[in-house]
Amino acid sequence: MTMTNHNSPRDVHIICRDLFKIYKAQDLEVVALRGLDFQAARGEIVAIVGASGSGKSTLLNILAGYDTPSAGDIRVGDRDLLVMRGRAVESYRLREVGFVWQQTGRNLVPYLTAKENVELPMLLAGVGGSQRRERAEELLDAVGLSERATHRANELSGGEQQRVAIAIALANQPDLLLADEPTGELDTETARTVLDLFQSLRDRYGTTIVIVSHDPEISSFVDRVIIIRDGRASAEIVSLHSFRRAEENGAAESPREYILVDSMGRLQLPRELMDRVRLRERAVVTIDGDRVVVTPSESGDF
Repeated sequence: MTMTNHNSPRDVHIICRDLFKIYKAQDLEVVALRGLDFQAARGEIVAIVGASGSGKSTLLNILAGYDTPSAGDIRVGDRDLLVMRGRAVESYRLREVGFVWQQTGRNLVPYLTAKENVELPMLLAGVGGSQRRERAEELLDAVGLSERATHRANELSGGEQQRVAIAIALANQPDLLLADEPTGELDTETARTVLDLFQSLRDRYGTTIVIVSHDPEISSFVDRVIIIRDGRASAEIVSLHSFRRAEENGAAESPREYILVDSMGRLQLPRELMDRVRLRERAVVTIDGDRVVVTPSESGDF
């Protein structure tokens, strides 16, 4: 897969090429990623969607440094995650990537206030007291919770807890923010507030944001949607949030959906398209001018 035209090579923040992840349990092997290609530009918001078991959470955990790929190439900024080990992983998690879990309670230490929770990652990174307090106040203001700074988790709503979690994830000024189903436990209105927040924080800090989501409205809040199927990136939908803004101004456009071709030349055709033309195990590929034509094989071809 190549970057879309609006991303020049120097803008690329995340590069995954032919990425595999195989889990082994006794004599059983489960292939979670099957040669996945994925790129994201610096400062881009990308949503990863797909059915359960498609590999989207595996990809997110690898990007976060919580898991390691079995094979392939993966870089985030200057980091080669395929070979990163030990203290390099710890430093990466603490300073270069922020993570927001779906379970709101998992993101916060319950006996600390919102402000103390935001300060905690900076304390672990050795940031001085006055700088910690100033940064925590700035982030709580950025997520609209300055007035809730002294409240503990049980005194905050689910949406407020998730906004504090985002502030915590940004505490050490990471270039990359990852969110695993951040609206999964929220009602529709609160979910919209959180998704809007990702946009405003990207605009304010220039952070690259990758969100795994089942939320059907996620496409209206991101630059691209990557659809993962069977461990590979199969399709993408581009620049939907800009189309949403155009629609609000009375100049709506339809979002563009593409089937992705990976670095090995593989693509996944949607099942409904295959069924429509009765495409099964074999196909004939021909060149027609500047087009590649895939035609179902007739029984007489073999």
